[in-house]
Amino acid sequence: MPFVTLTKTKLFYQEYGSGSETLVFSHGLLWSHKMFAAQVAEFSKQYRVIAYDHRGQGSSEVGGPYDMDTVAADAAELIRTLVAGPVHFIGLSMGGFVGMRLAARHPELIKSLVLLETSANAEPLENLPQYKLLNGMVRWIGIIPPIASKVMKIMFAKSWLEDPRHKESIRHWKKELASNKKSITGPVEGVIYRTGVEEELAKISCPTLVIVGDEDVATTPAKAAVIHQGIAGAKLVTIAGAGHSSCIEKPEEVNRIIGDWLS
Repeated sequence: MPFVTLTKTKLFYQEYGSGSETLVFSHGLLWSHKMFAAQVAEFSKQYRVIAYDHRGQGSSEVGGPYDMDTVAADAAELIRTLVAGPVHFIGLSMGGFVGMRLAARHPELIKSLVLLETSANAEPLENLPQYKLLNGMVRWIGIIPPIASKVMKIMFAKSWLEDPRHKESIRHWKKELASNKKSITGPVEGVIYRTGVEEELAKISCPTLVIVGDEDVATTPAKAAVIHQGIAGAKLVTIAGAGHSSCIEKPEEVNRIIGDWLS
C-alpha cells in the first residue's frame, strides 16, 4: 500500500495518470480518498492525480493532533514530498478547510484552488451540541446504522436520498461511514472546534473556483458566498439538487465544471 512518511505521521495516498500538471484531491470528514472516484477516473486521463487520506481517516495513520492547522501542514508536506512544483488543489468540506489554509500560507504550492461544499468560518455555535452528542455516541459504540442514517441526512441532499435510483449508492456510502474506526472522534473534534480563516481569504491570490450544492445543509450556499466574496477573482458555481457531497451526487456535473475551469 502506498504511504508517504511525513515528519509526524504517515498518510495513505493513491496516484493515477500522468501529465505535466498535478491535481491533488483532499476529502471531507468521515470519508476517504474514495469519495473522489469519479473525478479520479476522469481527470487521470489528462493529469497526474493524487488522492490522499487525512491523518486518522481512511487508511492513514491514526494519531493526533487533528486540528486543521496540523492537517494543513500535513498536506503541505505531502505536496513537497511527492510533487515538484505547484498543484491544482481540490478540497471538499474538510479538504476545503485545508485548501484555503494552504493557498493563504503556502502560495508557492498551489497553482489553483477548487473548493467544494466548504466554509471559511468556524463551526456555528448552534451546531456544536448536535455534533458533540453524535461524536460522544461514536466514541462509545461506533457509527452504528441509526447514527449512519442521521449523518447521511447531513452529507447528502434530501432530494438525492429520496430518489429510488440511488438506492445502491446510498447503501454503499452508508457502509463506508460505518467502516470508520472509533478513533474518528479525533478528526471530528478537529473539524468542529476549528478556527475560522475569514481574515486569510484576502491572502489567496491563485485562481479559485467555489462549488456548492443548493441543498447543502452542512456548509450552506451562504458560506460559499463568503468565500467567493473574500477571494479576489474567485468564481462561484451552484449545483442544483446537490448537498454536501456533490462529487458523489452529481459526478458528471462536477467533472464538467472543474474540467471547463481547468481548461
